[in-house]
Amino acid sequence: MPTVVNCPTCKAQVEWSDESPYRPFCSKRCQLIDLGEWSLENNKISAPITSANDLSQDMIEDIEEMLAKNDDDFFK
Repeated sequence: MPTVVNCPTCKAQVEWSDESPYRPFCSKRCQLIDLGEWSLENNKISAPITSANDLSQDMIEDIEEMLAKNDDDFFK
């Protein structure tokens, strides 16, 4: 049984297969409407950090560790 998802724009059911070239969207129109929403910044992945207090010390240490492991000398 094929997987069926709802179009993020109009909520129509879309079969997730090679026969659905715009998946997860039902059509090019819905795909472009969604792209427009992103370009107008109406959609966001996450909220911006509002203060330095939002970054925990653990997060800062994790980021510093990841940067230290980077072999690229761009950061050095």
